Amino acid sequence: MLKFLLLVNKQGHTRVSQYYEHMELEERTNMEAEITRKCLARSDDQCPFMEFKNFKVIYRRYASLLFIVGVDSDENELSILEFIHNLVETLDRYFSSVIMFNLDKVHMILDEMIMNGQIVETNKNRILAPISVLDEKPTS
Repeated sequence: MLKFLLLVNKQGHTRVSQYYEHMELEERTNMEAEITRKCLARSDDQCPFMEFKNFKVIYRRYASLLFIVGVDSDENELSILEFIHNLVETLDRYFSSVIMFNLDKVHMILDEMIMNGQIVETNKNRILAPISVLDEKPTS
C-alpha cells in the first residue's frame, strides 16, 4: 500500500505531495525534508530503493523532477518503479511535458490512478478520460 507520493525539484522543493495515511503537518514537513535530502544526495549508480523508518522509499529522477513514493515494507519495489514510469508517461501525455503548471489536474490524475493508497488504474486512456471531458469546450 502506498503511504505517500512526492514530486520534488532538483533544489529540494516539493511541487506535489499526496498522502494516503494521516500524518501531522510538522511530521510530514520533517519527513519530506529528510527523505528529499537523502534521495538527492544519492548518485545515479545507487539503488533507487531505501528503508526509511517503518516503510520503503522508492524514487526515480525524470528531467528536473524526483518522483518519490513511500510504501509498506512488503510492497514490490519494481512494481512501484513501473508505477512511477506509468505516472510520468501519463503526465507527459496530458501536459506534453512533465513540467506541470496546473496542480489541480495533477491531483485529478493521481486520484484516477490511486484510491486509498492502492493503485487502481494504470491505463492511460482511462486515467485521462475524465480530465479530457472537463477540458472540452461546450459548443454553442
